[in-house]
Amino acid sequence: MAADVEEAQNDEVQTAGAVSGDGASDVVVEADQVSAVDVEADETPVVEKSEDSGVVEDKTDDESDDDDEDDEDYLVEEGEIAGDYLEQLLDVLDFDGDIDLDVEGDRAIVSIDGGDDLAKLVGRKGEVLDALQELTRLAVQQSTGERSKLMLDVAGWRANRRTELGNLGAEAARRVLESGEREELTPMTPFERKIVHDAVAKIDGVASESTGVEPARRVVVVKA
Repeated sequence: MAADVEEAQNDEVQTAGAVSGDGASDVVVEADQVSAVDVEADETPVVEKSEDSGVVEDKTDDESDDDDEDDEDYLVEEGEIAGDYLEQLLDVLDFDGDIDLDVEGDRAIVSIDGGDDLAKLVGRKGEVLDALQELTRLAVQQSTGERSKLMLDVAGWRANRRTELGNLGAEAARRVLESGEREELTPMTPFERKIVHDAVAKIDGVASESTGVEPARRVVVVKA
């Protein structure tokens, strides 16, 4: 599973198809796809090196709280920049939609909901959504100078897909427990494989790994 998280940060991107809206000219979106894979937060203690002694010292609780607040403020700023960018993009494409901003863990979450024909901004298997997410990340990076890991969702597609894949992983794990036979799932993106790995990890007696080469890389569930 760790390999999937690492490769997710380096995956080459697919090209999204044309997006069109009523009264707007066709727009072709092209971008290197950075898959939206959840990266678990580092649980190791926060430490810093003292310039005077060279000794590594634990940060105080107050300092850690301040860092957490700074991180959250930065993620809120990322979300606001992304929201402004997406509002302009929706105007150009002549799409209606409400933009919602949130912070979850170590990333900003931006959602577009409530408009008509938003499925066109998702595309086949989320390809257009992935391209829009990458464009939005690049817009944030241009403004802040820092690479963004924000997650973009449209019409709840990612949320629904997460639920679907979690159920898929759990069901495969139960079948493997009963039969003892390994089971290969269909090829998935790194984002999707991460969700399945997490679902399998919650069930004792089974384990999961990834096999194959992109774009045909898939999860294999085996008895532990």
